Amino acid sequence: MKKNLVALMCVAALSATTFVGCGADEAAEAPVADTQVAEETTSAVSSPVAAEGELLTGIGTVVGIDSSVDATADAEGTAQCDATVAAVTVDSNGAIVECVIDIAQTKIGVSADGKITSDLNAEYPSKRELGDDYGMKKASSIGKEWYEQADAFAEWAVGKTAADISGMAISEGYAGDADLAASVSIHVTGFQAAVLEAMNNAVAGGAAEGDKLGLGLSTKISNSKDAAEEDGVAEAYTTISVLTVNEEGVITSSILDAVQAKITFDANGVITADKSADVPSKNELGDAYGMKSASAIGKEWNEQAAAYAAYTVGKTVDEVQGTAVTEGRAADADLAASVSIHITDFNAVIAKAVANAK
Repeated sequence: MKKNLVALMCVAALSATTFVGCGADEAAEAPVADTQVAEETTSAVSSPVAAEGELLTGIGTVVGIDSSVDATADAEGTAQCDATVAAVTVDSNGAIVECVIDIAQTKIGVSADGKITSDLNAEYPSKRELGDDYGMKKASSIGKEWYEQADAFAEWAVGKTAADISGMAISEGYAGDADLAASVSIHVTGFQAAVLEAMNNAVAGGAAEGDKLGLGLSTKISNSKDAAEEDGVAEAYTTISVLTVNEEGVITSSILDAVQAKITFDANGVITADKSADVPSKNELGDAYGMKSASAIGKEWNEQAAAYAAYTVGKTVDEVQGTAVTEGRAADADLAASVSIHITDFNAVIAKAVANAK
């Protein structure tokens, strides 16, 4: 379903003569000529709206592995996952109040003899966390770093409805509006799709007007394995927290999700995974993730993540971090009855999200 949404956005909004992949991330100047607006989609696009005085909180993910490259005799290959994540709050008019965008770009080295060459114990900072170290500014014709451009797009999105976002002017994957293109020269189709998904997924979780929105990501590759008799797996695992906090620093709404991208490769370092395949998040997979049958408490991953997210509402970040843990799992019997999976990674991204809620 997500693939269809992304495809719809691309087909409707990109130039009819040139099709550029939705997940691309370019530093080139955005052309503003030959702009096409997706007029035919705007009237049909809608999203949930909040009750008066309340805010909806939403998360959207657009994940691709199409930038992965085979190893050769002369160079290592790269198993690459690009996970674009958007967080939004939406008001009673169906308009965005706050928007935050980040990308977990995970590049895992693969050798020509089927070995993982990256440090399995390393944690991969997101593009937002890298800040100026991402290094786009020096190659950008508008002199802006990636996070500055992502923030500019998010600021542009504030006050807009799903129909507005869907119908934005796009030319060959770039912003077609001259004013927006002056501050965002990278491809915007991935941003557009993630924001639309976040708006469509937005729910009433307790946020109210005046609350601040936060997004936190954490990525690990520790479950990656070399190829042997079977294909190897380069696994990029990104844990995600989207939340809101009030003036007292209390969490008022909370969503937890994860993207588990498993990129397979053979003993020669050749990528065997379908690079065009959609990579849904664990929440999107729902029962299809398949944890329930193996769970001691009979609950699917998304159910347990939702239960822990609900547990954090009404607490400060210090109270969340103070949750009793035994070997990574909740020690409290009542909490453990609904959450049997590890919660330490959840706590880590919740702390990041609260720190980012400004």
